[in-house]
Amino acid sequence: MAEYQDPVLRNAGARTGTAELDQGLRSYMLKVYNYMSLGIAFTALITLFMAANPGLMMAVATGPMMWVLFIGILGLGFMAPRIIFSGNRVMAQASFWVYAALWGVLISPMVAFYLSVDPTLIFRAFLITSVTFASMSLLGYTTKRDLSPFATFFFMAAIGLLIAIVVNVIFFQSTLMSLVTSGLVVLLFAGMTAWETQTIKELYYEGDTAVMAESKSIFGAFMLYGSFVTLFIHILNILGIMRE
Repeated sequence: MAEYQDPVLRNAGARTGTAELDQGLRSYMLKVYNYMSLGIAFTALITLFMAANPGLMMAVATGPMMWVLFIGILGLGFMAPRIIFSGNRVMAQASFWVYAALWGVLISPMVAFYLSVDPTLIFRAFLITSVTFASMSLLGYTTKRDLSPFATFFFMAAIGLLIAIVVNVIFFQSTLMSLVTSGLVVLLFAGMTAWETQTIKELYYEGDTAVMAESKSIFGAFMLYGSFVTLFIHILNILGIMRE
């Protein structure tokens, strides 16, 4: 005979399990955002250091070296899942911090230029980026709609815009084209932020090992960090063009 269980006790147990899951999920997401925030702060330090050393910045962040950094960022972004989920904590951590450092070096000439022209543009761009990112990330966390069908569109659109930006930099150097592509990038990565947040949330599993939980946190931070920095760059570009 099946053992009788009081419905009140059974419901209380279910609520307790849900509460524990919610608490675990909140802790996991908080860890993701903490990693991402530290990555942004690290990038800012690298950028300011490079801006304060113009000779070094010109040597490693302009001309052919700029493209080396760019390719390095793309390559690391592509290899990140394999590295982070390899089970090696040192490699997982290193991939994230190297990624943040490369971005800091790459964007240093742009940030240094606007610091010399109008430092308030940097503050405004960061503020707008933070509000946009927070809003879309909250949407991705709370929405009940499945955003996964948009993944293919986001991927293809990102490739298309990347090609358009590179072509404009090399061949046209058109201010209007730069403004249009930056506007489209902001719209695209705002949507991607919501999708990434939902994806990161769905990666959570209460029974994960410590190593797997750490890997998922770093991978989530890696994804969101890339979107935040991309939003910042193109919002700053839009503000700079509008100022001119």
